[in-house]
Amino acid sequence: MSEVKGTRSAPALGLRMLPEGLFANEVAIVTGGGSGLGKAISAEFGRLGGAVAIASRDAEKRARGIAAVEEAGGRAIGIALDVRDPFAITAAFDEIEAALGPVTQLVNNAAGNLPAASEDLSLNAWRAVTGIVLDGTWLCSTEFARRRIADGRGGVILNIGATYAWTGGPGTSPSAAAKAAVTNLTQSLAVEWAPYDIRVNCIAPGLFPHRDRAEHLRLINADKDDLDLRQPALRVGQVHELGWAATYLCSDFAAFCSGHTFVLDGANWLRRSLRMPVFEPVREWVPGKRKPII
Repeated sequence: MSEVKGTRSAPALGLRMLPEGLFANEVAIVTGGGSGLGKAISAEFGRLGGAVAIASRDAEKRARGIAAVEEAGGRAIGIALDVRDPFAITAAFDEIEAALGPVTQLVNNAAGNLPAASEDLSLNAWRAVTGIVLDGTWLCSTEFARRRIADGRGGVILNIGATYAWTGGPGTSPSAAAKAAVTNLTQSLAVEWAPYDIRVNCIAPGLFPHRDRAEHLRLINADKDDLDLRQPALRVGQVHELGWAATYLCSDFAAFCSGHTFVLDGANWLRRSLRMPVFEPVREWVPGKRKPII
């Protein structure tokens, strides 16, 4: 019997999966594009020659996103944006299109999460997460679509989902519910906008550890030094792998793919079997003893 060694590593960061200059005439908005997975996606757009608008409320994160795109060979600008504000979204699109040209790709990556027992969450806490994840995705997508339908240019929308959209997410109920809605929204809008050459897809990432994770999210696995062994692939994901998947789905090489949720998790979400993982009640892994979150 061959040695168990898990899934091979991805090719090195810096390699192109798609032809050089593929996005040379394209303009992408990546919400939350200055940190973590969003920054990795932005960098891959830049590596393929694209112009990228890094949309974020945080000026420091915008600067880091711009630097990542420019280091990869692309052009980038930063846009201050709260995706829950429809008027700010319209103004952001106007500013981006004045500076770079019509937006042809939209990546709805901005997200929020509050790991907590559901009984500790207030309505405001619920809305803080669902407002970014669901409302923000819908608001940015409809703004994008109105513009591309009006000028007949077409384009691509890529949403960032999660596999707990299908399984439920104990301890992250607002995010899980919102991501489930994003999965459905992806399918609904793909059908509505296909006649206008607007494709809508979704990526559901697995575990991609990165330094930019918020402290309250990092604490969940702070005592775990065996994250690789907790995956069927015997390794976690590398953020540039997600960037490759995103640029493929946003390229013409995926021109007949729409309404699809692409899972990138090394088969982890499918791992349930007769040998079930040990169950951990939510209050045993939520960091600290939380007061009600308002």
